[in-house]
Amino acid sequence: MSRANGLVFVTLVCFSATLLAYEQQGASESPGLQEIVVTAQKRSERVNDVPLSITAVTGTSLQEQGVTSPSDLERVVPGFTFQPSSRMAPVYSIRGIGFLDTSIANSPAVTVYLDQVPLPFLAMTEGVSFDLARVEVLKGPQGTLFGQNSTGGAVNYIAAKPTVETSAGLEATLGRFQETDVEGFVSGPISDTLGYRVAVRTEQRGDWQHSYTRKDTLGQRDLSMGRLLLDWHPSSALSFELNVNGWQDKSDTQAAQYIAFTPTNPNGRPEPFAALPNYPRAPHDIQSADWNSDEYLKRNDRMYQVSLRGDLNLRDFATLTSITAYSDYTADTPLDGDGTSFNDFYLTTVGYLRSFSQELRLANGGDERLKWIVGGNVQDDRTLDNEIIYALGSNQTAVGLPWYGFSQYQRQKVDTYSVFANLQYEVASQVSLTAAARYSKQDRDAFGCLADINGSLAATFSRLSSILSGSPTVIPADSCVTLGKNFKPVGEVHGVLDQNSVSWRGGIDWKPLPDTLLYANVTKGFKSGGFDTLPAIRDSQLAPVTQESLLAYEVGFKGPVVTRRVMLTGAVFYYDYSDKQITGYINVGPPFGTLPGLVSVPKSSVKGAELDLTANPLPDWTVMLGATYVDSRVDQDFTTSNPFGANVDIKGEGFPNTPKWAVIGDSEYGWTTPHGRLFAGGGFRFRSDSFAAFGDSPQFKIGTYTLLDLRAGLESPDTRWRVMFWGKNVANRRYTTSVVRPIDTTVEYTGLPATFGVTAGYRF
Repeated sequence: MSRANGLVFVTLVCFSATLLAYEQQGASESPGLQEIVVTAQKRSERVNDVPLSITAVTGTSLQEQGVTSPSDLERVVPGFTFQPSSRMAPVYSIRGIGFLDTSIANSPAVTVYLDQVPLPFLAMTEGVSFDLARVEVLKGPQGTLFGQNSTGGAVNYIAAKPTVETSAGLEATLGRFQETDVEGFVSGPISDTLGYRVAVRTEQRGDWQHSYTRKDTLGQRDLSMGRLLLDWHPSSALSFELNVNGWQDKSDTQAAQYIAFTPTNPNGRPEPFAALPNYPRAPHDIQSADWNSDEYLKRNDRMYQVSLRGDLNLRDFATLTSITAYSDYTADTPLDGDGTSFNDFYLTTVGYLRSFSQELRLANGGDERLKWIVGGNVQDDRTLDNEIIYALGSNQTAVGLPWYGFSQYQRQKVDTYSVFANLQYEVASQVSLTAAARYSKQDRDAFGCLADINGSLAATFSRLSSILSGSPTVIPADSCVTLGKNFKPVGEVHGVLDQNSVSWRGGIDWKPLPDTLLYANVTKGFKSGGFDTLPAIRDSQLAPVTQESLLAYEVGFKGPVVTRRVMLTGAVFYYDYSDKQITGYINVGPPFGTLPGLVSVPKSSVKGAELDLTANPLPDWTVMLGATYVDSRVDQDFTTSNPFGANVDIKGEGFPNTPKWAVIGDSEYGWTTPHGRLFAGGGFRFRSDSFAAFGDSPQFKIGTYTLLDLRAGLESPDTRWRVMFWGKNVANRRYTTSVVRPIDTTVEYTGLPATFGVTAGYRF
């Protein structure tokens, strides 16, 4: 750790310790901040009683700050980052831990849940953020209670539940770019034992991007989602919750901004050299982009999920919980990713993600000195990720024969079995020890290849195989062309990866005061290995990467400062990372050389600290401020290719899309009038610079930015209705979310420009 980084840690720790020491037993009993009850340890507890780093935000706060998708969590969760991959698949990271990959079917490092039901692939999460009671973001490895793929953390969305009395609500938004969003719910009892809640939301918006080479626009949003909850309590000891939810996205995919012509093969296909070297670079504004006007760019992605939870109280000894779920996602996502009107790269991802899961656990009551949970999980996943690519790229030729179009696909069958236990024991007054472990076994089969779709690729590889193998080869059209060691086609490549792991956590916590918690944890977490969807010229590219592991050390605190009107939480942490998975490059030999493939970085680490403050200085004034410092680093010599194909040793580099500093804040002040409560507030989000890929290329730098949001409105005295005028990114700051090089161009993607509008809601 550098002297500067060490100073940051010492300053944060000393500042926090000073504030905590200042609090006195029996300080002000005046009303303070709202306490949030969470289920981070799969039992209901006050957030300040849980010895983990957690950011919990109520559904009301999410609505006020315009958090309508998982990517918006950057607004309210310090240390959380979002980055779209080069295929538009979402990538989430917490404290620098994520999995930067292009496939929709690979397991992430940050897992997402709806009411503890897994959404095992991030592509499934698009329509989860509506009609919520709260969201809980658990930072650091969470593999003991939340599964084998939580090295970065876990996000648990809690849906708003059926009400004991009939109620309903409706909210509508009108905004820039013809935005029209409508959300509503109806809730209440069907009988004395059965309650229901139906919620729907639709988001409609016009084009926000425009071509800078012709008159054309792009960027419509068309996303609809719905949820049905049924709560049945046949007796005081038995309850069931049925959750049926789904969504459909028919939005345009985003166009990229062209930066430069960077040919993959300097001696390759001539068309890109005729069209791209003098192509104008995109203007430096947030809305300009370019794409091929002949291409269809509307996605048709959809998902549904059905889950059933049952809880049985066993004579007040313990509660038996069963959670059964089935999730089904279908993708049809077109993308023009080259940033120009020339067809250098046009891709459509088609496929499916199907997941069945079953959890059974037993937990005792929450008042005993010994609190325990034991249980097991079974998960069965079936996936298809098929990327159909039409391109005139410089590398779309070999042995004198060009091809136009190909498919790269991967089908996977994944079976996971695990058992887990979590024990928390109060060894002395206000001092508790925690021990938790999960054993997981995963069997993974994969079937994939590079395939012909129109005869041109099959003809090229037939000739290539004949030359390299020394014997005539004929590859039929519409079949796999991937070559083996002898340069003969091997057909569909079958891979097997069977692994097991033991995740564990040990910790101690102390409550010197009723509302103050100090804790220290050591946690071992794993992310499963896997196969990637790649242009597999050689079968060696489809070899799997094995599981990665993380040993995390964390010391933290939670508690009020001076009075209950100011709450401070903080932590310092160190992660020892082994075999970090990334999409890198593999040398497959002549004539193709280095091509994409999954690789593992042997040793890396993350050092950091976080500090969050929530305050209620006056009865109608709230303040939130959070800061996270992350120093990620590759600790061992490791040579891989940068995005331009050059071999580089990435020792000493930080992780992609991992800023060292992330700071967020929000404040709102209200005035009570005879007509209701007037309020005004705003929030900001700051991120320091980072790089979108290993190699520290200047073209891949994501610059520092600060975004500002504002809001103001009026709420009725009985809180039944509310009108709010709002603006997001009100300074119209241009900021980059991702930089990629699909084939022959380097391009970047930007966030949304300034948007503003009015939202009105009424509760019946």
